[in-house]
Amino acid sequence: MRPSQLPRALGNNDEFWMLVLAGLIDGRPGVDRLEIRELECFLALAEELHFGRAAERLHVSQGRVSQLLRALERRIGATLVERTSRRVRLTPLGQRFVTGLRPAYDVLAGTVEDARSAARGVEGTLRIGFQGSVHDEITSAIALFQQRHPGCTTEVIEIPLADPFSALRGHEVDLAMLVHPVAEPDLVAGPVFSRSQQTLAVPAGHPLAGRGALSAEDLAECTLIGLAGPAPEYWRRATAPETTPGGLDVARGPRVCTLQEGLTLVAAGRGAMLLCQPTSAYHHRSTIRYVPVTGLPDSVLGPVWHRGHETARVRAFAQALAETAP
Repeated sequence: MRPSQLPRALGNNDEFWMLVLAGLIDGRPGVDRLEIRELECFLALAEELHFGRAAERLHVSQGRVSQLLRALERRIGATLVERTSRRVRLTPLGQRFVTGLRPAYDVLAGTVEDARSAARGVEGTLRIGFQGSVHDEITSAIALFQQRHPGCTTEVIEIPLADPFSALRGHEVDLAMLVHPVAEPDLVAGPVFSRSQQTLAVPAGHPLAGRGALSAEDLAECTLIGLAGPAPEYWRRATAPETTPGGLDVARGPRVCTLQEGLTLVAAGRGAMLLCQPTSAYHHRSTIRYVPVTGLPDSVLGPVWHRGHETARVRAFAQALAETAP
């Protein structure tokens, strides 16, 4: 791709896609052949903004990341990434380039995976991430999926409560069952398969423990245990609101990384914790009481996968979830 072609490509994704294909497969003189590994490196660096993390994600050295980036910048004819001792950031042209490149790359990756899947059927291994507990709907969907696709093995992998998205981005799982909302541009939120009332986990001796139900405004009487990072702030606020619907402040308690850490602190009297009803039913403890809360949005659960790694296995499992949902 010549630098003079870049503005047109960035302004039209269809045209950009054709230029990418031309660079990959056209051997005519004068056409500068693009390398897919350079594009993968640039996209990883654009998301991570850190050479070390990009290198880990691609399973290469930091030096190799730098080498691939320089090669791509030579082909483009301009700097795409600015790197100082303090930070890494995209140049304005780099921002425009990633906006045009991402949809085209996702189409290419999806097309290749579709061809592979069509060649072998739904086979291989499907890695399913979960947080806290595996709901009955998930186990039912796994059973239906295995019945339909006996050539595909399923693995169930727990991911930290406070880090819902890293396992997807690091390709440790193929899809994950996550609480909504999910507002990540590189991730796809599949159809919701579970909606349940929220409950408040409180120590057995807490003044609210004996109540049959609570209103959302009663949260102002609690110290609410929340989640640590790297979960984004909007996701953490959804799982541990800082105010009631009526505007009352909710005291912030300790921040935890896993469900077991949170329940242990609840049992120790360090605070209360909001959980969906299926999770509270699964984690019965004599030292904890789970009280239903009215006036809060239902806890919503659905499958999530990486936009650039949607496979036939992922789609088949999402379909099984949709069919087994109540």
